[in-house]
Amino acid sequence: MTSQPQLIRKIIHVDMDAFFASVEQRDEPKYRGKPLAVGGTPDQRGVVAAASYEAREYGIHSAMPSRTAMQKCPHLIFVRPRFHVYQEISDKIREIFHRFTDLVEPLSLDEAYLDVTENKLGMPSATLIAKEIKKNIFDETQLTASAGISINKFLAKTASAVNKPNGLFLIPPDQAESYVEKLAIEKFYGVGHVTAEKMRNAGVFTGADLKRWSEVDLVKRFGKVGSFYFNIVRGHDDRPVVPNRIRKSLGAEESYAEDLIERASIISALEEIAETLKRRVDNSETSGRTLTLKVKYGDYQQVTRSRTMASSIQTVDEIMKLALDLLDSTEIAQRHVRLLGLALSNLDCEREEEDWVQLMIDFKYSD
Repeated sequence: MTSQPQLIRKIIHVDMDAFFASVEQRDEPKYRGKPLAVGGTPDQRGVVAAASYEAREYGIHSAMPSRTAMQKCPHLIFVRPRFHVYQEISDKIREIFHRFTDLVEPLSLDEAYLDVTENKLGMPSATLIAKEIKKNIFDETQLTASAGISINKFLAKTASAVNKPNGLFLIPPDQAESYVEKLAIEKFYGVGHVTAEKMRNAGVFTGADLKRWSEVDLVKRFGKVGSFYFNIVRGHDDRPVVPNRIRKSLGAEESYAEDLIERASIISALEEIAETLKRRVDNSETSGRTLTLKVKYGDYQQVTRSRTMASSIQTVDEIMKLALDLLDSTEIAQRHVRLLGLALSNLDCEREEEDWVQLMIDFKYSD
């Protein structure tokens, strides 16, 4: 019996261009063509959530302290985020994705993977589908997106960054391995700045350099992720596109324009965060067993403390009791506080998914 040829997957990664900043420039003509940052202002000790392409020319990027961004570009425009607007647009974009396939895996409000190997319109070309998706997004939102097309997630994600903004790039199956060999190591999705520096120190500057390492040596040097590097440098990535990804945590945090010094003010601030977290938990119709406290001190040093309970944490009182216990293990008595956060993980919905998967495994071999 002859084996059937393996079906080559057609994966698209769609990434909106400077999403938050582009929405603000779309809605306010006076912002267009100017360096703009969405996020907290320098006097609030905020950070940049998104930067327009005009701002990026000054070296401004997301997660940068707003004060640093202002130093790089004194005429930078700061805009407070409007997350409800971004969410509405994101929902519209996902509706566009689902016209073509139900295999849509959102990564955030502004990017997603799509598996269009078998699509609703029966279109044979993933590139044509990506073009149609980009056109629909622009026609219906007046925003641009970049798309990468290839045979797996890693290559599609890599391709989407090639011609930004408003880009489209294909890495064909027969060019996958040679393309990755030429890729600079810092361009590898999943290789952060710290790891890239470690690789360069080890003489690894391109995919071709990385390919010379054995899987055993990569694991020894970089841990379990070494196996991932070994495979992707050969163009291999078997991860499926998974719709309805299970949320791993729910959280809420707040940064403060003036450092919190007194314990009473810190507890009061923590109570407000606990209330916000509880509302988000209720809206998600779940709860969790692990509570994590995040504290950022006045010198920007950050610490986290976590505790896992035997049963789900259900009420604000339970959240606060745990949060105060965790707070006592920090240095708030000696140091000022500029940010507080609380997060619930080990969620009920996540465990239900794991139970369902385990049942599938149990019954898979029962015959």
